[in-house]
Amino acid sequence: MKTATQKDIESRQEVIENELLGLFESNLKITDWNVPEADDRNAAKMLLDIIQTKLDTIKQDVEDGKYDYY
Repeated sequence: MKTATQKDIESRQEVIENELLGLFESNLKITDWNVPEADDRNAAKMLLDIIQTKLDTIKQDVEDGKYDYY
């Protein structure tokens, strides 16, 4: 049986995924606006590195209990 927390997060999964994709795509678009000859693949990889680094930090913070009583 799923917990209330699991049900809540699962009900918002698509929204969360779309927001993350929107963050990525909007920043890629900004790079295109700022750099006329932008290397989109390289920019995408750089953005992914930034996002992944932050996700890794958040994951460690969760493991360390930072969000236990958020």
